[in-house]
Amino acid sequence: MSGLQTEPRMSAYLHARGAQMGFPVGGNFELTPRCNFSCPMCYVHKKDAHVEGELTAQQWISLAEQARDAGMLFALLTGGEPLVRKDFFQIYGAMKEMGLMVSLNSNGSLLSGKIRDKLLEDPPFRVNVSLYGGSEETYASMCGQPSFHDVVENVRALKEAGVDVRLNVSITPYNLADLGDIFRISRELGVHAKATAYMYPPIRLDGDRSHRLSPEEAAQAMVDWDLLRFEPEEFARRARAMKSCEAVEQRECAADLHEGVQCRAGSTSFWLCWDGRMLPCGMMPGPGTRPLEQGFQAAWQGLRDLTRQIRTPDKCASCPSRPVCCSCAAVCVTETGKTDGVPEYVCRMTSQQIARAWRAYEERSL
Repeated sequence: MSGLQTEPRMSAYLHARGAQMGFPVGGNFELTPRCNFSCPMCYVHKKDAHVEGELTAQQWISLAEQARDAGMLFALLTGGEPLVRKDFFQIYGAMKEMGLMVSLNSNGSLLSGKIRDKLLEDPPFRVNVSLYGGSEETYASMCGQPSFHDVVENVRALKEAGVDVRLNVSITPYNLADLGDIFRISRELGVHAKATAYMYPPIRLDGDRSHRLSPEEAAQAMVDWDLLRFEPEEFARRARAMKSCEAVEQRECAADLHEGVQCRAGSTSFWLCWDGRMLPCGMMPGPGTRPLEQGFQAAWQGLRDLTRQIRTPDKCASCPSRPVCCSCAAVCVTETGKTDGVPEYVCRMTSQQIARAWRAYEERSL
């Protein structure tokens, strides 16, 4: 139940061809763990002015060149907050000159003034901005910075300049009450917003799970979000579809039901951490390779081999609620410490989301 499809068809086609040919079509470049925000649920953030082991601009550029030569077409620059790097535009400009489709993940607070002017000289393919709330108060409590108005105005300015901007919304105890305002703001800006109430345990940082909703609260938040974004007919269709998944008789578990990574991680995409490690997915602590030591091509092939060895739980493979569930190898390992561990938090969240969506549908059908 993935909601609105926002990926261009050409991108989907290129990833499909890349999977057949073994090419790394998309690369995620985690340029820094540093950030001017301090969101408690983040998987990687540091406030230090300098972080030991952070790759240099030349190292990032070299890795990007090698990845391009291996078949990479799309590059996502992320962090931390990538714009805190003083040499950001050296890296960005070099990747654009390589002919790559470069996108940017940002908290949006720094996308103003000279930074915005420089970015607009050669705009990115897309800018994904995290919108953390609907007020200065929420930003202050959640991010440590009262930057709400700055972020909204920066998004507005980019949109008016013709840049493709998308909003990512992480639903947490800090901003749960802001859902209506967040949705209203996205509509006023004319920008698509993608929300999730599932927060990965940030095991790459400290593993603290106290900054997320309970499974029941997360399920209700997703139902509330769907009620905001869908017309009644579409919400009813989705609720019926989710209920029909739940009604499917569960298949008997067997060894051949084991599945591996089902997304593009380690198949046509990779994640390069700020310290040079290559992972299938940025949420996972491993398995990984070292492209600076091995060379990119060898590291990529090694990563593909490691990814193919990953197995997820039989229970997940046979679960009738799978079309609704967000479980994946990264979820399993961050929740349980192993990729074939059953993520009970997500099981509860999914069953509650189905039940609560159905209840909302019935109440609105009376």
